[in-house]
Amino acid sequence: MKIFKVASMTAAIALSAQVAHAQERFITIGTGGQTGVYYVVGQSICRLVNRNTADHNLRCTAPSTGGSIANINAIKAGDMDMGVAQSDWQFHAYNGSSQFEGDGYDKLRAVFSVHGEPFTVLARADAGVSEFADLKGKRVNVGNPGSGQRATMDVVLNALGWTMDDFGQASELQPTEQAAALGDNKVDAIVYTVGHPNGSIQEATSTVDSKLVNLTGPEIDSLIADNPYYAKATIPGGMYANNDDDTTTFGVKATFVTSADVDEDIVYTVVKAVFDNFDRFKGLHPAFANLTEEEMIADGNSAPLHPGAEKYYRERGWIE
Repeated sequence: MKIFKVASMTAAIALSAQVAHAQERFITIGTGGQTGVYYVVGQSICRLVNRNTADHNLRCTAPSTGGSIANINAIKAGDMDMGVAQSDWQFHAYNGSSQFEGDGYDKLRAVFSVHGEPFTVLARADAGVSEFADLKGKRVNVGNPGSGQRATMDVVLNALGWTMDDFGQASELQPTEQAAALGDNKVDAIVYTVGHPNGSIQEATSTVDSKLVNLTGPEIDSLIADNPYYAKATIPGGMYANNDDDTTTFGVKATFVTSADVDEDIVYTVVKAVFDNFDRFKGLHPAFANLTEEEMIADGNSAPLHPGAEKYYRERGWIE
């Protein structure tokens, strides 16, 4: 009789485990390359979600992917539930513009934004550059054609009424080459649209005395006002050698997106995992250190908020 009871109890435990496992729901978050901040975003979100899987039966994975456009396309295809994407690509995907012209995704939904990816200008200290206007006549690496930094540089030049001819030399080096070029005095300044801290900027500032340059003014204010995927950005002082003051510029945001087809309770659970553990989340990467809830639920989000995110934000009194 005792053997029968033990066997029955063992079977019951096994059945209970099977039922619990069957009830687990799995979500996949698209990120980026394993050396980038997008990968850290996805991994960090999953870490917080998976801490309480026993309570909500939601299990999260965040594999490395091709980045913004790949993530949006995977969400559209139903291959991923959520993903990280630049705020400009969120805008273009939802509105069917730029690379998404004729192939927009009106079911794309915003969840929150994450860290900024500022348009970053770094100049040699001996180049006599204290503001962006001083770059006229200088040797500047404007970025390789097709790159994000080059595209944003073109936007800035158009806003200011400049052309490439305003530079003494316009180099088209890859991001991996530009720090060495600055250190070797082959260029006076480099530009980069990137999250911070960044290895390339760290290499440059450690190699040669160089200064981050503010990019402000009415033309930049108009860019931000006219394009919902742009936002003001600050590179904190003390992040790089010999750059103790904050640097003010603009840029895109890394944003977290999903589909209208993803269940409300799933998105709610993910959002709750992040913001109920906000200090923990901010500590998972230096790029998250200056995040605020207010900015994350507003800046860079051009697609409509997912109802699951809205529900949490209303509960916290952050939106009406």
